[in-house]
Amino acid sequence: MNEHPENYEDVSVYGLDADVEEQLLLAHNECTFIWSNKEGWPVGVIMSYVWRKGRFWLTASGQRARIAAVRRDPRVCIVVTSTGSPLPRNKAITWKGTCVVHDDRPTLEWFYRELSDALYGPGSKMADGFVDFLDSPRRVVLEVTPTQRIGYDGAKMGRATKAWMATRNEQGDK
Repeated sequence: MNEHPENYEDVSVYGLDADVEEQLLLAHNECTFIWSNKEGWPVGVIMSYVWRKGRFWLTASGQRARIAAVRRDPRVCIVVTSTGSPLPRNKAITWKGTCVVHDDRPTLEWFYRELSDALYGPGSKMADGFVDFLDSPRRVVLEVTPTQRIGYDGAKMGRATKAWMATRNEQGDK
């Protein structure tokens, strides 16, 4: 990475470090889930998720359009930002991946508990109640296996920009 960037043409040098990414994925529970509809248009919604076993796990009712879409074309995208998480702002990760739809009882039961505990705290009354709430007849679990990542750390970009601006001002460039 150049010590002082001349512009923002290549922001890939401000990538999210793997350890920070893992912290973000475990600390947060909300993502943007993106798929393609029948016409090929990208469509996205905000969904709750858990990051377990190196994969994203989400849920929806099986009659939702996104379920038919990922059964037709399993290529999806997930975006997670640090906004709303306990981590500092300006961090983001985008993953392209493939999605498998599960409706088997062991996966449903495992996921219901994992999501409920992530949202409401392990063993809480709210978590226990949410497990029951999720257990509906058409519910499925989406398992997204990441295949390609784009990470961004705005703090790195901010530090580099500040240093560049200071050097520029010292040189009399305004």
